[in-house]
Amino acid sequence: MEIDLGKLPFDLDFHPSHQLVAAGLISGDLLLYRYAADSTPQRQLKVGAHTESCRAVRFINEGRAIVTGSPDCSILATDVETGSAIARLENSHGAAVNRIVNLTESTVASGDDDGCVKVWDTRQRSCCNSFEAHEEYISDMTFASDSMKLLATSGDGTLSVCNLRSNKIQTQSEFSEDELLSVVIMKNGRKVICGTQTGTLLLYSWGFFKDCSDRFVDLSPNSVDALLKLDEDRVITGSENGLISLVGILPNRIIQPIAEHSEYPIERLVMQTDRELRLLLSSCSDFFL
Repeated sequence: MEIDLGKLPFDLDFHPSHQLVAAGLISGDLLLYRYAADSTPQRQLKVGAHTESCRAVRFINEGRAIVTGSPDCSILATDVETGSAIARLENSHGAAVNRIVNLTESTVASGDDDGCVKVWDTRQRSCCNSFEAHEEYISDMTFASDSMKLLATSGDGTLSVCNLRSNKIQTQSEFSEDELLSVVIMKNGRKVICGTQTGTLLLYSWGFFKDCSDRFVDLSPNSVDALLKLDEDRVITGSENGLISLVGILPNRIIQPIAEHSEYPIERLVMQTDRELRLLLSSCSDFFL
């Protein structure tokens, strides 16, 4: 299935229970499509969400709203049914909002280009935690719900662990030689995997974040911009050269290539609950389902 968005997309997300997909575009628009396997996708909404590009998109409140972030420093919550604005925070960050991830049913986290991470209560529409975690842009984040810890990677080459219970930065890795671009938690919480600018995967042991415990150096000569956990032992990687691969972790091995997209970089990988792979090629005017 293919949807022509007409503009360069930066991020996408799938509705938690319905066949809906939302995409944020370079134009600042938010698009919402309804899709099915045997029919043409139908656009449900087009919202001029931001004055600059729409870099981050996430469904919240059980799919009733979509939250988006932008280099204009604003965060917007949009009603899925009507397309109307529920709330807009004009100066949510002091720099461009680069990533948004879901935490709990009522909280999300956002990261900006200055390395700041904020946690938001979507019901109260207010910031409940703020962490000056990094010196460069936040590239990715992931959440360990059992320990209430938010992990973030950054262009400054470090991995941070923010404790949401104590409202403190619990630890931060030593500077890597590479920009860290993506992060997932695997091996039942025992390992943290980071994709890097040079294509190496860095493996950190939980609780020992100062330096990586292992490296997978034979994966790709290009940056690993996206990581998607398939299960506790396998991760799907998306690289700058457009290659999507299924990779085993400990033992580290390339299990098989999944797809290749004409050397377009893979910026985001998303998987729906039916376990069909969903991916976004953010360097072209389409994303493919």
